[in-house]
Formats: sequence, C-alpha cells, structure tokens
Amino acid sequence: MRSKPTLALLGALVMISGCSDSYTPPSDPPMSPNTVMLSQMMRELSSRPGFDQDLVDQLQKTGSRGAALLTPQLEQDLRDHILGANWTGLDHFPGWDMRQINPTVAIAGQVAGKNAPLEDLAAVHPGASPTTAQTQASLDLGPYAIDKTDHVSFDAPSTLPPFSINGLVTDLGNYVTHGDGPNPALADEHPESQRLADVLNRLAANTLDGAQPFTATVGAQVAITPQDLIAALQASGHEVSVTDSRFFANFGHLHYKGQDVMMPFWVNTNIVIPHGHGRRLLIPVAHAEYEWHIRGPRINADVSYYFGIDGKAQWRTMDTLDQAWVLKRNAHTYRDHQAVEVTRLSSLLTVAYMHLHATHATLPFGGYYALGVCQDGVSAIEQQMTGKVTLFPNTADENLFSDPRDREINALIHTIPKDRDGTDPDPSRIFGSLPADPGVNNDFTAITIPGLAADLAATHEAWSAGTLERYRSRLKYVLLLVAILGIAAIGISINRRRNLHEF
Repeated sequence: MRSKPTLALLGALVMISGCSDSYTPPSDPPMSPNTVMLSQMMRELSSRPGFDQDLVDQLQKTGSRGAALLTPQLEQDLRDHILGANWTGLDHFPGWDMRQINPTVAIAGQVAGKNAPLEDLAAVHPGASPTTAQTQASLDLGPYAIDKTDHVSFDAPSTLPPFSINGLVTDLGNYVTHGDGPNPALADEHPESQRLADVLNRLAANTLDGAQPFTATVGAQVAITPQDLIAALQASGHEVSVTDSRFFANFGHLHYKGQDVMMPFWVNTNIVIPHGHGRRLLIPVAHAEYEWHIRGPRINADVSYYFGIDGKAQWRTMDTLDQAWVLKRNAHTYRDHQAVEVTRLSSLLTVAYMHLHATHATLPFGGYYALGVCQDGVSAIEQQMTGKVTLFPNTADENLFSDPRDREINALIHTIPKDRDGTDPDPSRIFGSLPADPGVNNDFTAITIPGLAADLAATHEAWSAGTLERYRSRLKYVLLLVAILGIAAIGISINRRRNLHEF
C-alpha cells in the first residue's frame, strides 16, 4: 500500500516535466543559402595561432547596427567556447538570461568608469549642454558644423561621394572578412541618403544650447526642425513612409569563403519549450530601427534611426546588405502626419541623448546599455504612437532620464517596460521582437536559424492556448513535490513506528 502514493507522485512529476512520446515537432526549414554556422567556421580556423584573439578584437569594433556589447565576461565565455571546441554552445552564445547579462555589464561599466559605481557617474555635470567637441563625437553631422550658420537646398542634387566599402569591410585573413558590402537596391542612393541623414541630425541639433541657426529648403518650404523637413518633402509631392523595422541582430557581420556567417546573440527567456524535455526557449536578440523611405520628384533616399553601440542616437544611412538570415519585419508603418510625428519624437530623442552625454560624460560604452540599446528609443516611440510596447529587451536606467529639458522623452522612457532586473518579459514582447510574424497558422518557417522555428512554433502555440510555463514556475512545482514527498515520508515513518509499537 505504501507504493501507491509514491507512484502517484512520480506520475505527477512526469506530467509536470511535459514529456510526451506522441508529440511530433514541426519540420525545420533549411538554412539560408550561402550561409554557414559560426561553429563550422571556427572548427576549421580555431587552430590558427592568434585567430581567436583577432576575431574577438574585431567583434569589439562591430558597427552599431545590430551589434551586441561584448563585456569582459562575455568575451571570456566566447573564448572558452572556442578554445574548448564547444561548438553547440558557440552557436547559441551566450545563452544567458537577463539576470546573468545585466551584472556583467554593470561590472564592466565600473571598470571602464575607473571602478566608480553607476550612481556616482549619474550626476557628473547635471544640466550640462554638450560642447562642440562632444557634439561632433556623439552626432554625425557630415559637412555641417554645430557652431556655424548654414543652409541646404534639396532642390539641387547631393554632391556627396558614392557608396564605398572603405572603412566598412576588413579582411581578417584566412578567407574571413568583417563587415558588409553594398545593398544593390539602396547603395546607388547613398549620396542623397547621406545628405538627408546629415541634415536631419543637424536640424535636430538646432535646439542645443550654442547651436547656430541651420535651415533646409524644399522649393518654397523652409525647415528648421527634422519634422519640418519631412512635412516639406510631403508637401512637394514626395511619398514618405516610416517603418518600425525589426531584424535579428547580427552580432558578427562576418563572411567566410564568400558565405555569410550566422552569428546571432542568444538570450534565455526562461520559458519552458512544450515537449522540449525541460529545455528553455533561447531567442536571438533583435535589432529595431525606424526607417524613412522617401520617393519623389527631387530625391529618392532611405535612412534609419536608432541608438547604437557607438553611443549615437541619430539618423544613419542603411545601404549595406543585410545577411539573409537576419530577416526583416515592419511592425508598424506611418505615413502623412504620423510620419511627421515619428520624426519629431526621434528629434527629441536625439536632443535628449545629447544632453545625457553632456551630463554623464563618463558613462562607459558611450552610454550604451545604461541609456538603453536600440530597442529603447523605438519602444518609447511605439508607446506614444500605439499605446503599447512589443520589443525585448529594454535596458535604459530610467533614473538617468531626469533632465527637465527633456520631459516628454523622460516620461516615455519611464513608461516602457524594462529588463534591467531580469523580470520575465511578457511573451507578447518576445514574439513582437521577432522579424517573422507567425500569422494565423503559427508558421515560423521564414526563420532559417536551425532549430529555432520549431521551438518558436511550439512555444507560441502554448502561449495562445494559455498553457505557457516559465522555468521558475516549474521549479516551484518540483519543490512542492519534494515537500509532498517529504511529508509522505514522515507519514510513512510515523505509521511504521505506530505499527511496531502496536505489535
């Protein structure tokens, strides 16, 4: 009789573990053509003397688009994977959750800040305005100086040079290059796109203390702010759309023997994959940006906006070619007055970040992570435009956003959900960050990262059915079972003693 409760408890434990022999996972889509896994490249090259260090050094220089912050702890973990030939771990690097990632950035920040705690770095120059040198370091203005009056007319073509890979692509030897080449659909527009990005940044800087007047014209329309310029382009017959675009962040931007190297940066969501034998859902971190697409009688240009690992919140060109596996999804599209409003909010973000750079001049990594990552600014604008946030993760320390000159941006940053404390994000933000929409059929087959589509499909189905489980919630069940087993054991022991006493 004593075996019955034990068998029942073991049966309950099996049910909690989620094992099911009858479950058949969906088939995995093939990898993107002309693409190799990072592990395949490193299997062939890890024996080359010094190559692992050269690779890490280049990753530290990764451009701002879709990059991840490689702290000393992450760097060591990456090197350990390579030296230990841990290829499975390398293809899911680092696979940490936000509770693990956040402290590594904080520690790295203290080292970079000469061991000063973040709270001591938070009020170095309260209320300061950026100097000319700080502006030049934190905002790309092209040929337009912050301390000089200037004017640009979009009635004449741009005279800037054409697209070039100089400074964008580095040959690391061993058939490996770092950086991406031209996007055939956008590279020819580079002179117009570069001019537009520079002018939008310079118009945003008009409100900085000490900035000299700067204007741009389209026909008879005069612009003194970025939103003025977008409205002027619309009024002159240009079609303007602004997209909220999401991608898988490309951590490496590497190419090997002419092939793209698949190198996402993985985060553990602590969501239990249904029928996954206890595995937790790992997802590649997303990159998010706003993109302006302009077509018309005077200019055709495409520019993006985000806060990057270079510490700059600004408009940029977007004429390099994305690797196929990063995909792209436009979560929202804005036109007409909404496009003007997104432009206004982006301009306010630029100014707020310039004030933050001046106030917290010693923040490490150009303020990246402490002041947010690419998602934070996009999330803030999404909150204003749609009333919700569908991006993960957001890392901005809202305590730093306190400058009274930037009240509107401060309020938005305070409103958006944060992931600094490792709190489990709502699944809507996890799935909302993805560059692939499952649609009505729960179909993730656009995603070509091996194993990910099947894991997402199973997890999304459980979320839709209301049966999604977190890792800690399962742990609680296991602890409860342990407690029940302990109580049962005590009861059995008492009964045994009672029977012996009666005997």
